Amino acid sequence: MSIELWIVAACAAVVVYAYALYPVLLLGLAKLRRKRPVWHAAPAEWPRISITLPAYNAEATLRPVLEALVRVDYPVDRRQIVVVSDGSTDGTDALVREYASQGIELLRIEGRLGKTEIENRAMASLTGDIIVNTDASVTIKADSVKHLVAAFGDPDVGVASGRDISVSSVGSTGHGGEAAYVGYEMWVRDLETAVDAIVGSSGCLYAIRAPLHRRELPGHLSRDFSSALWARLNGTRAVSVREAICYVPRASSMRVEYRRKIRTMSRGIQTLFFHGRLLDPLRYGLFALLLWSHKLLRWMVPWALLVAALALLAGVVASPGLTGGSIADRLELVGLGGTLLGLGLAAIGWWWPGGHPPRLPSMAAFFVSGTIAGLVAWKRALADQRAPVWEPTPRALASGDAAR
Repeated sequence: MSIELWIVAACAAVVVYAYALYPVLLLGLAKLRRKRPVWHAAPAEWPRISITLPAYNAEATLRPVLEALVRVDYPVDRRQIVVVSDGSTDGTDALVREYASQGIELLRIEGRLGKTEIENRAMASLTGDIIVNTDASVTIKADSVKHLVAAFGDPDVGVASGRDISVSSVGSTGHGGEAAYVGYEMWVRDLETAVDAIVGSSGCLYAIRAPLHRRELPGHLSRDFSSALWARLNGTRAVSVREAICYVPRASSMRVEYRRKIRTMSRGIQTLFFHGRLLDPLRYGLFALLLWSHKLLRWMVPWALLVAALALLAGVVASPGLTGGSIADRLELVGLGGTLLGLGLAAIGWWWPGGHPPRLPSMAAFFVSGTIAGLVAWKRALADQRAPVWEPTPRALASGDAAR
């Protein structure tokens, strides 16, 4: 093969391992390790919990979220619900006060400091032995909190993460790429739980033991990702609980999802750097392998795709053409053609009139925009561009049926 095809093959190996071979490896390890399950019967007495919900100018989406929280199936005298307002300037605070008689507390933090920083400042107000973290644009199923808390019946569990389900909603683009990816991600977390531990919690819904939660974290880092890593550093593990369902409305547009990916990935990369010692397999063994595979190598996929595309282009430019070239030359031309076809489908999905593209262009647009977002996120992370100020993802309201 030509040097260009060797480069393409190496890049393809990174992509195939990150998204296909890694789950296969987990399936094999799950059969060998037989990790004990994390689901337990209801405890004799439910522990006291604090449900915390950071919010910034969330008036448009917050009411159904609050309605779902007051309907959570958990002893009322054993729960605390706190909405932490990050200096909201709309009607968020007034809306929360309407639910004061139903046990929802408002904690306003002045100055708009960012999600992680207001979580730092809210710690002193939380009274629970278990802290349940959720989001102002999602809806949790009524019994999800009990399923999360029950997981702590295993003393090895320090963090329990919910199962995200991407749902269509009024005003949403309904793009299928996001739904497919979320389903895939939840499947991988189930496998990791069976093998050892997940390497990142769901920012939409996760619970953590209070002693693990009560630590200051730099404002530009991601607390939900860090929580799983911090659990391992403290001798416990983070697990995914399938029954703890959280309905997540899809982003209101592909462009919104693109900006969200840049923000979350750059914060994730910086968080991984912050806990970089966990990548050492000599000290952290299997968990280091999971972290390399699920996070670092997956975040390297955009670079692998870019290098592969450039190698194909270089090979085609140097080849004599389809008819006069070798088999390698023809493979390079076919590969470049496939790349251009994928980009064309992505463009169709991105600019589809009305915002409801067919499934194939939708998935292509989701994949290509995610790749570009990954390159931008790496640039920001390597340049140490910190973005502690919170930019919540605009989402449409979840349907009322989803919460039931």
